[in-house]
Amino acid sequence: MSGARGMWVAVSVCLACGGGGGSGTADADADSDSGGPSGGGEVCEGEVHTGEATYYAADGGGNCSFDADPGDPMVAAMNNVDYAASAVCGACVAIDGPDGSIIVRIVDSCPGCPQGDIDLSEGAFPMIAAMELGRVPISWRYVSCATSGPIVYHFKEGSSEWWTAVQIRGHKNPIASLEFKDEGGQWQAVPRLDYNYFVAEQGMGPGPYAFRVTDTAGNVLEDSDVPLVEAGDAAGAGQFPACE
Repeated sequence: MSGARGMWVAVSVCLACGGGGGSGTADADADSDSGGPSGGGEVCEGEVHTGEATYYAADGGGNCSFDADPGDPMVAAMNNVDYAASAVCGACVAIDGPDGSIIVRIVDSCPGCPQGDIDLSEGAFPMIAAMELGRVPISWRYVSCATSGPIVYHFKEGSSEWWTAVQIRGHKNPIASLEFKDEGGQWQAVPRLDYNYFVAEQGMGPGPYAFRVTDTAGNVLEDSDVPLVEAGDAAGAGQFPACE
């Protein structure tokens, strides 16, 4: 992984943060590791969703195109409606079930699941209900992920100056948009595909790049001098604030 870029800007416009009214499953101190930024707060949405939870043999990979991590049980697949063509990838969700509460990260989609349903990993499901039940009612809401350190720009294999695909990783809040600055100094929006990459079909040039990333709360990060690392990572310099 490359070192942090030379410049970043974070602008918080989180004016609609949801407060109260929930079951309190999110732990505000969930990521107090190493004195890093606190997380686990609301991601500017107070809505409580309802549905059912099932489980599957998740390994951390899936339609979000993240790397598999079989050692991490706290992952899940989102129903196709709420998956929203990959807009929910990397988001963290606090779930209340019959026997407990958990926070999982969305890494996959569940095309056959009705809206509101979440398909949990085999390691996560027993934390909210007995495995033999197989399907249980749940309520859930989006929360800031318990992560510290800067966001990461992951370039897809095959990326070049003529076709460039970028994925944002390590983010506290769901990603709403990615822009890059063109040769004329203008910000250009990059469309996001359903496998969770922002793809510039005509490329972004050879780099290094200036990127502007906005989360679903309206917070903005800007990075400059981001190198093109084909099939690899380049670290940003900032992280989105948790919305408490």
